[in-house]
Amino acid sequence: MNRIYAASALALTAALLGGIGLSILWGRANQDEDIFAQCRATRVAGGPGDIGGPFELVSETGDTVTDADIITAPTLIYFGYTFCPDVCPLDNARNAIAVEILEEQGRMVTPVFISIDPERDTPEILADFTDNMHPRMIGLTGSLDQTSAASEAYRTYFNHQEPGEDGYYLVDHSTFTYLVFPEHGFVEFFRRDDTPEEMATRVSCFMDAAS
Repeated sequence: MNRIYAASALALTAALLGGIGLSILWGRANQDEDIFAQCRATRVAGGPGDIGGPFELVSETGDTVTDADIITAPTLIYFGYTFCPDVCPLDNARNAIAVEILEEQGRMVTPVFISIDPERDTPEILADFTDNMHPRMIGLTGSLDQTSAASEAYRTYFNHQEPGEDGYYLVDHSTFTYLVFPEHGFVEFFRRDDTPEEMATRVSCFMDAAS
C-alpha cells in the first residue's frame, strides 16, 4: 500500500514539476516574442494591444487629420484640456522636457496633446497652448464625438463638471502619457510621478528595441 502511495506521490510531483516547467517555458517564449519586454515598467490588463487605435480629429491648424497623419514617429500622447488649472500644464511641460532630452541624444519624438474639452479648445486656443509648451507639440481637438472616440480608444477617463454661475467648469480626467509607435501602436504609458529623465531613458529603450 505504501508503495502505491509513494508511486502516486512521485507521479503527482512529476506532473507538477512538468507543469511548472511548461509554465516557465511558456512565459519565456511569450517574453521572447515581446521585443519590448526589457523596457516595460508597466502592465496593461489584456495586453498593449487593448490600448490605442485609429482616430480622426482636427489639428491646431484646422485640418482634419487621422492617427496615420500624426503618429509618423515615436509619439507621446496626452489627453487633457487647456483650461486645466495645474495638472495639464505641468504634465505637458514635463513631456516637453523629456522630448528635449531625447532630441539632444539625436532621438526625435513627437509630443501630442489631445483635448477632451473640444467646446472650449478651438484650434486657435490649442495652438497657443502647444506653442508655449514645445515648438513641435501637436494639438488636436474636434467634435465631442471625435474626441470621445479617441479617448475611449486609449481607455482614458474624463468627466465634465457642472459649470458655475460664471459658466466656468473643470474636467476630471486621467493623466497618463502614452508612448505610441507607427509600426507597433501603443507600447507603454507613463504616470505623473515619472520624471523627464526617467521618461527619456525608457523611451530610448523602446526606440532601440524597435530599431
